[in-house]
Amino acid sequence: MKTHNSPVIPQRSPRLLRLFALAVAVLLATAACSSTGDESVATTVSGDEPAQTTTAPTTNDAMADDEAMSDDDAMSDDEAMSDDAMSDDSHEGDYVDLALDFTGLETLGDAAVYEGWVIVDGAPVTTGRFNIDADGNAVSEEGNGHVFQVAADGDPTTVVITIEPTVDPDPAPAATHVLAGDIVDGIAELTISHAAALGTDFTGASGRYILGTPTDGDGNNELSGVWFIDLPLAPGLDLPQLPAGWVYEGWAVIDGVPVTTGRFTDAAAADDFDGFSGDQGGPAFPGEDFIHNAPDGVDFPTDLTNATIVISVEPEVDDSPAPFALKPLVSEVADGIGDHQVQTLGTGPAAPTGTATLG
Repeated sequence: MKTHNSPVIPQRSPRLLRLFALAVAVLLATAACSSTGDESVATTVSGDEPAQTTTAPTTNDAMADDEAMSDDDAMSDDEAMSDDAMSDDSHEGDYVDLALDFTGLETLGDAAVYEGWVIVDGAPVTTGRFNIDADGNAVSEEGNGHVFQVAADGDPTTVVITIEPTVDPDPAPAATHVLAGDIVDGIAELTISHAAALGTDFTGASGRYILGTPTDGDGNNELSGVWFIDLPLAPGLDLPQLPAGWVYEGWAVIDGVPVTTGRFTDAAAADDFDGFSGDQGGPAFPGEDFIHNAPDGVDFPTDLTNATIVISVEPEVDDSPAPFALKPLVSEVADGIGDHQVQTLGTGPAAPTGTATLG
């Protein structure tokens, strides 16, 4: 009978088994500790305590970080775009147009500029600075037309036009308010008589004057001076008191050239100018003799017959050589009038007006 012999299993020595076990342990330690580097493997084998080291991230960790950074960047970009969209949306409708149209308002001198304001919740909000061109239209400092922009938040109740210094570090409105009007159905009719402007239309103003040259001595060039007095010797002007920022000014328009007689606020006192007068004292009332220092285009002494006498209302800051647009009293000297004869000033041209339209 045939029999199968059992396979013979070679017998290994204990030393070989220990070496085999050690090799397996090393392989397992390498697989388990691959992230710690060769030094960690050596430490595991030797049993020594590992040194304190900082290891670089593994490839998987770097990939995770890259993905996280990519996600964060994408989220950041998305959020920024969302913020931009919100910002754009928030600006939509933030401003409305304000069209300013004027009648009779005139160009200011280099030292002054107009500025528009709307009153919102009792506080002034600027609509921009402008001047008036040769056609009577408002033109912004940037050279744009008469349409300005106003912040849409709040409920504007009043429009005010002020006259400001050209160089003006103060962001608040100046005291010189020329026109104002309350907004009704998006429109404000602007007048000088509104309480937020001058507060009067000068309909009660009146005046008298005489020709004479008291600073040049009696009987000399008597038709070359004008004084706003009523004889025998009383104030010749009846004018309302002006609000802050405004003064009165007298003028003689000689051969088409306006020549000042001086500025004043009190018709019963001397004005601030005597640059053309003679060397003798004049009366303590507004007026001027035209004896010396004639401006270009005029000869002194002169004859004021047929000249035009004007009382204007001037912004204190304006340095224009011509009368401002607001002239409550005007009179042409009649031909043949003698000196020291009392003359009456008539009503001047219509006061400036304006319209402000929102929307």
